Amino acid sequence: MTNFKTFRNTVFLSLITLLLLNSCGSSKDVVYFQDAGDFETIIEESHFVPKFKIDDELSILVSTLNPEASAPFNLTSSSSNSSTSSLPGALASSVSNQQNAIYYLVDQDGTIDFPVLGKIKIVGLSSEEVKELLREKLSDYLKDPIINIRLKNFTVSILGQVNRPGTYRVNGEQITLLEALGYAGDLTIKGKRKNILVIRNFNGTFVHNRIDLTSKDAMKSPVYYLTQNDVVYVEPNKSAITSSSLDNRTTIAVSIISTLITSTILFITRN
Repeated sequence: MTNFKTFRNTVFLSLITLLLLNSCGSSKDVVYFQDAGDFETIIEESHFVPKFKIDDELSILVSTLNPEASAPFNLTSSSSNSSTSSLPGALASSVSNQQNAIYYLVDQDGTIDFPVLGKIKIVGLSSEEVKELLREKLSDYLKDPIINIRLKNFTVSILGQVNRPGTYRVNGEQITLLEALGYAGDLTIKGKRKNILVIRNFNGTFVHNRIDLTSKDAMKSPVYYLTQNDVVYVEPNKSAITSSSLDNRTTIAVSIISTLITSTILFITRN
């Protein structure tokens, strides 16, 4: 009977140990937007407008009803393309320019070197502002030009405790922090959700901002919308730092239980 009680107490102690090890975590550490209510509407107070920065690469296409007139303002590697030879004049010119476009680099002075017009400072301007600036400067040469601008090297880097860290190319002009984390496969269970770091380079000046993804106020952060070359870093939580993550707690518990049971069995057989 004594041996049975010893075995029972050992198993009971092992179960308590297992429960304690697995109860250390909390949903407050991993659930996003915990304070958001049902059917709650969040109105964006300030509309995010991306601005061009140093080292941005741009595709700029100028089109008019007269392709010959607009041709000098389109920097391309080739003036023709066999795949567009069967298209109507204006359309063929537009498609060919897009296929052979040479990208404009925003240099350290914040300018691009535009054909005919020369140096134009665009750093700190939005796409619409650059279009308006070009229309004004082209008004002496072209009638009603259509200007298309695309940012070609929009990338963000996602590092730290995410499933697929790396640098990701963005299609379009903007991306939210949540979308970027989606590219990286979301945070791992070891990622600290309350202190996401966004590092932003403002033309040589690095600015650090932190976001708490467990709060709905994260959507109001000035870095909720990411910009070109932003770096997002997800730091490890306390569990990861102390090497007692959720992934290895079960292994530790099983090891403890196995050791206790083995010791108990040996004790019983010897007595």
